[in-house]
Amino acid sequence: MIRIPYAEMIAKIKEKAGLSQEEAESKINDKLLQLSGLISKEGAAHIIANELNVKLVEPGGKIKDIYAGMRNVEVNGKVQQAYEVREFSRQDGSAGKVGNFLLGDETGVMRVVCWGSRADQVSQLKEGDIVRLVSGLCRDNQGKCEIHLGDNSQLILNPSGVEIGEVKQKKTASLRKEIKDLSENDENIEILGTIVQVFDPKYYEVCPECGTRIKDKDGEFACLKHGKVNPDYAYVVNVFLDDGTENIRCVLFNKQAEFLFNKSKEEMDSFRTSPESFESLKTEMLGNIVKFIGRVRKNDFFDRLEFMTQLVFPEPNPEEEIQRLKAEQ
Repeated sequence: MIRIPYAEMIAKIKEKAGLSQEEAESKINDKLLQLSGLISKEGAAHIIANELNVKLVEPGGKIKDIYAGMRNVEVNGKVQQAYEVREFSRQDGSAGKVGNFLLGDETGVMRVVCWGSRADQVSQLKEGDIVRLVSGLCRDNQGKCEIHLGDNSQLILNPSGVEIGEVKQKKTASLRKEIKDLSENDENIEILGTIVQVFDPKYYEVCPECGTRIKDKDGEFACLKHGKVNPDYAYVVNVFLDDGTENIRCVLFNKQAEFLFNKSKEEMDSFRTSPESFESLKTEMLGNIVKFIGRVRKNDFFDRLEFMTQLVFPEPNPEEEIQRLKAEQ
């Protein structure tokens, strides 16, 4: 069933059937009694809407008209923020990819999660790009609706004839938390702290064309999509951040590591062959105050929480932090 918030159901039934709040809720309560409580309040609202010929879902192509449970969704919007694409390992040992971005239009902002070949397109997106999503699946994530795109979906960049007005909500504001208050699966979280430990970068081979992780087999590297290739290298860096309440390992992939250390990809690549040259940079970073935005995941192997960094602010604005402290007092 499409998961429409109950308050929105009531509002649409009132508007389209010409009922008062009391009349709409009375019909829903009567239906609950008639069915002996065998359905939920939301289920009863769906039935009443159908009996009154009220369409709860309008295929308007706007973000406000998208709800968890919908399939084959098509919507246009403007990219608000694109995040780093990451790889993961499936239970069968194969590698997968996932990337996400924020999409906005005149009615709101929604998170879009891209898998497989669609994830490859996320790295091409930049703020302000207009995109069309075709054949998306809408899922609920901790009470928030998000659109998922897979290999059978389409992500069309800058489609002809599509214009998006002023986005209702420029970006989803991140929530500042102290490290001690972080919980598994927290998303769009902001933490501020001091770097107390830096680990050496870890490198792994990827396809230079699509960025998919590849492995050495009999002295050669091959990508499932592009065949035999000379590998490029991606990297991940771990740092420990302490905010006075607790500390946490923060994971930075590729561009996020480049932002933190203020180094180009070529410079980061050089540490692979000359790891000793990274030592001075590790020492230089200790004691620096930084701000990260990202999500929290559980590392089951070590039984600990880790912070997956999506945005890096190496030099937080002191004035903003002072104003934040004043507002909290």
